[in-house]
Amino acid sequence: MAANSSIEWTESTWNPVTGCTKISAGCDHCYAERMARRLQAMGNACYRNGFSLTLHEDKVDLPLRWQEPQMIFVNSMSDLFHREVPTDFIRDVFSVMREASHHRFQVLTKRSRRMAELGAKLEWPKNVWAGVTVENEACRFRLEHLKQVPAKVKFVSLEPLLTALPNLDLDGIDWVIVGGESGPGARPMRMEWATDIRDQCLAAGVPFFFKQWGGVAKKRAGRKLEGRTWDELPALAGAAG
Repeated sequence: MAANSSIEWTESTWNPVTGCTKISAGCDHCYAERMARRLQAMGNACYRNGFSLTLHEDKVDLPLRWQEPQMIFVNSMSDLFHREVPTDFIRDVFSVMREASHHRFQVLTKRSRRMAELGAKLEWPKNVWAGVTVENEACRFRLEHLKQVPAKVKFVSLEPLLTALPNLDLDGIDWVIVGGESGPGARPMRMEWATDIRDQCLAAGVPFFFKQWGGVAKKRAGRKLEGRTWDELPALAGAAG
């Protein structure tokens, strides 16, 4: 359920919720769904329901047991702001993140409207970052929802990047991640889409992280953009509490 993540922009994952439903084009080839089905077939008790949304009460306090400070991606196998996750459960997760102030938590969602609606009702300590996924033009609205959230660090994941995204409004955004889709049926990402976003970040002074080119063989494709890696992090990356 956690620790030693292979995701390039984090260190560990924490999944008090597993399972999800598709809501936009970026969900079409969901890696989490493939992994959940595989783990279910292997008899993993946490995935007894496959990819059906499941709350794991016994996992909520897990970060409190980790003494070493870590960057933690919250719900890599679900979405904390899914409509079927009770508000009280979300509050419990936030309470643990607040108490585990030695960690940094990355809360990434496609349900930006619900995050914005609940945002003012939740306490966002500076070690809890808020992020949204924007994979194409149709999802650009999620950026505006993100800006309504009172988090100290706001980030956007443009992965899988499925279209060009010119003229992004990066005002108030602290970090941008770009990545191509990987796995079976992966849709290609064009170089000019990625370089244009990088250039927008450079012009706006926003840290830029290039995660991967993706594809069926993502390791072979690598993660260099125009000859170099881009591993920039937000200015508050080292802050907690």
